[in-house]
Amino acid sequence: MPTSERLDCHYCKDSLLGKKYIMKEDTQYCTKCYENLFANNCEACSLPIGCNCKDLSYKDRHWHEQCFKCGKCSRSLVEKAFAAKDDLLLCTECHAQDYSSKCTTCKKTIMPGSRKMEYKGNSWHETCFLCHRCQQPIGTKSFIPKDTGYFCVACFEKQFAYQCSACKKVGLQEEMGICFLCIGCRKQLSGQRFTTRENYPYCLECFSNLYAKKCVGCTKPITSLAGAKYISFEERQWHSECFTCMQCSVSLVGRGFLTQRDNILCTDCGRDK
Repeated sequence: MPTSERLDCHYCKDSLLGKKYIMKEDTQYCTKCYENLFANNCEACSLPIGCNCKDLSYKDRHWHEQCFKCGKCSRSLVEKAFAAKDDLLLCTECHAQDYSSKCTTCKKTIMPGSRKMEYKGNSWHETCFLCHRCQQPIGTKSFIPKDTGYFCVACFEKQFAYQCSACKKVGLQEEMGICFLCIGCRKQLSGQRFTTRENYPYCLECFSNLYAKKCVGCTKPITSLAGAKYISFEERQWHSECFTCMQCSVSLVGRGFLTQRDNILCTDCGRDK
């Protein structure tokens, strides 16, 4: 056979005629040479991930499909949402049980990706953060802390309308507006939406600029006080409308997702990686 018609392994020079081989960058290799030269080692079992196996990767680490499991309960993580803690991969249930915050009211775990309220180091499910007076969820509305409770603005005004929180004097409701100023910009807050931090009142703009978390997607402040919903995952936050697959832009709210380095992917795009 003329040399030009030979089909040999680029590395070991064995003939590939009638044998399975792999092309890499327009160069052919027998399966043995390809695995010796290019196969990744599995993080779990340390064995090479051969040509006949699916190679699953996360942050430059690789696993056999059958080895890609939760580091705590050993359930398969293939095509499932998971979280990373140090060098350990965990299913969302195990991660939530060990690392997610607990609701101050019901004491149950706040699952990753679910809506929650945070204030002074405490966390609540959105449906558990209730006004102390009317027992209705405060949700995205402004609230005021008082003693050991939290009040929606309407209930606070009804119950404490005659005590000025700034000067502590007793007077008519109209008179109290004189003292009710934003601690940041000194703008009058009477009749305006506002919030408090460490018992100081802030207009929503000052509070957002000073304390609000930033959305990973659009980099703008996230403030539930302004009516925005947000998603929290691994100490990162997104507006609900920004929590989308970085590749196909489909919304991931309420859906399973995968992570690739710092990117969030839907399961379909994640499988294609």
